Amino acid sequence: MSQGLKRAIYPGSFDPITNGHLDILDRSLQLFSEVVLVVAGTGHKSPLFSGEERVELIRNVTADRKGVRVDLHSGLIMDYARSNHISAVIRGLRAASDFEYEFMMASMNKQLNPQVETVFMMTSQNLYFVSSSIIKELFRYGGDISNYVPPEVVKRLKEKVKSNQK
Repeated sequence: MSQGLKRAIYPGSFDPITNGHLDILDRSLQLFSEVVLVVAGTGHKSPLFSGEERVELIRNVTADRKGVRVDLHSGLIMDYARSNHISAVIRGLRAASDFEYEFMMASMNKQLNPQVETVFMMTSQNLYFVSSSIIKELFRYGGDISNYVPPEVVKRLKEKVKSNQK
C-alpha cells in the first residue's frame, strides 16, 4: 500500500445506509487503514432521516468494523479532505449509468483538490440494483428489505414510519 493512501473518505447521503454501501466500505477497508463515512449534504434530495440520525445509525451499524469513522459535513467534500489530511475519496458504482456522473464529479474534485485521488469500486453483483431511494420506496409499499439493509436499518425505518403516523 502506498504511504499516501492510508486514509479515505466515503461520502454519501446514506439515507439509509444499505448493504451495498457496506460492501463498498468493507472492501475499502482492505485498501485503507481508515475510512471515514461522511454523511454529506443531500442537495436536491429530501432525506427521510436527519444528518444526525444517519450518523448515529451508521455508527451503530459499523461499530464492529475497525478503522471506520463517521462524520457529518455539509460543505464541499474536497474541503473536508483537505482539512482532514485525506488522500482518497471512494465512490461506489452500481451500473454504467452511475459512471458518467461520477466521472464528472471526480474530474471537478481533482480541479478543487489535486492531492486527492478518486477510487471507483463496483458494487457486488448481488447488490448492484440496491439504492437508498429504492429501499425507501420498497419499504413504503410493504416490501421486504431485510436482504438489502442491516437489521438496525429495518428497525429504524419502522420506528420512523410509526413516529410520522402520530
